[in-house]
Amino acid sequence: MNRDRYAPSPTGLQHIGGIRTALFNYLFARSGGGAFILRLEDTDRSRYDAAYEQNLFDTFRWLGIEWDEGPCVGGPFAPYVQSQRLAIYQKYAAELLEKKRAYRCFCSAGRLEKIRAEREAARSGETGYDRRCRNIGDEESASRAAAGEAFTVRLKIPLEGDPDDSGEGGEQVTRFTDRLLGAIEWKNADINPDPVLLKSDGFPTYHLANIIDDHLMEITHVLRAQEWLSSTPLHVILYRSFGWTPPEFCHLPMVMGADGKKLSKRHGATSIDEFRRQGYLPDALINYVALLGCSYEEGKDLYSPAELEKLFSLDKLNKAPAVFDYKKLEWYNGQYIRMKTNAELAAASLPWAVEQGLFEKDDGGSFALYTAAMELVRERANYLCELPEKLGYLFAEPPLPAPEEFIPKKSGLAAAIDLLTLGKALVAPIAASSCDGEAEALVKARSEASAVKLGDLLMPLRVSITGARVSPPLFGSIRLLGEDAALKRVDAALAALKKAAL
Repeated sequence: MNRDRYAPSPTGLQHIGGIRTALFNYLFARSGGGAFILRLEDTDRSRYDAAYEQNLFDTFRWLGIEWDEGPCVGGPFAPYVQSQRLAIYQKYAAELLEKKRAYRCFCSAGRLEKIRAEREAARSGETGYDRRCRNIGDEESASRAAAGEAFTVRLKIPLEGDPDDSGEGGEQVTRFTDRLLGAIEWKNADINPDPVLLKSDGFPTYHLANIIDDHLMEITHVLRAQEWLSSTPLHVILYRSFGWTPPEFCHLPMVMGADGKKLSKRHGATSIDEFRRQGYLPDALINYVALLGCSYEEGKDLYSPAELEKLFSLDKLNKAPAVFDYKKLEWYNGQYIRMKTNAELAAASLPWAVEQGLFEKDDGGSFALYTAAMELVRERANYLCELPEKLGYLFAEPPLPAPEEFIPKKSGLAAAIDLLTLGKALVAPIAASSCDGEAEALVKARSEASAVKLGDLLMPLRVSITGARVSPPLFGSIRLLGEDAALKRVDAALAALKKAAL
């Protein structure tokens, strides 16, 4: 059974790239009957914020991503929060010291900064630690630590001439196979020089905690973004230093903007909170994000979560970067809006209706009207926030537009008054009609009998009812308003037009 995980650091809001990684891990677990584990890598205490941790949980719940093990649900390898596992990391760091696969480094932060500054001034190509403490003797190292001197624990990267696991020396190379990218070979000389595993405050760095947790939690597959590829040789060395078998790695294709650069705020919204505020449905985001770098069935665009769980496969991943297309996501959102029932759409868009002042949240009568009105706007909306934006005229009488707004093309004010008078006589039968087809037949008959164009007849009536030339369907609007309210608006418009004609 495959076991994979999403292990974010709660140092920022959840964004598209992270959620794509989480979703692929989730779908991979579900597709093979495995387990999806959520783990919080919160050892970066300077950037940690509880609000970001809550944002992670809220985002997952909104998207419908459920984890099998992790915070809030527990599991056989608890705790799943790294700051609660410090003793475990310290134990394994000590094990690496005993095996001489790591060493204590007594260099101060000031010395390390001085080295960096000197290299920068000299325009040196050297980077990372200079390995000054690598060859300190065991007795001296233990004595200085016992005396209370502060130290970090660094991994001893095997270098040229060091004996490898076979006891032989030579150029050291780390090799591993990536499920998507194939065979990878990395010269150890190009790996970050002897990185810190355990900081002086007893907290582990990402690399140590990540490897230990993946091993102890029996993670079988690590699916993560390709930006982590350069860290993988270091991780493989760590696994081998402990004598453990690494999991299978799969570095996912990058998510890029339309300009070919990594997706960022300059391209538009990236955090899930932003998409949520803009009126996207979770169904649309899940469907679209699941397609970023993965293929399913040719000629099909829309998938239910159950279909995605069934069809996902690592063999269907693409090596090429995925391009995030905001217009395509907008299309998906519109499709999912049209799939929802009136009740579902009304409930989903209610926060925007309240925010825009259509009615109070606990106004049951207005909410019932709002729910019925979904039928008028669902076909023309691509965002949830657009639904109430288009329906304000149903909840408050709109201001009367200028007289010219009522006048059809190639016509005048007197004609507009005559047309609206004809339209007024249609309000009662339209309000009483059972459907648009019945109302349309009535209006067509009146249009033909009066020898006026259908569009010219309806335009002044539309403006008087909705306050605009372009609006949701007129017949449905009149039925929802009711005869009395609709006639009141027509009468007010006629009075204004007649006054303007004087």
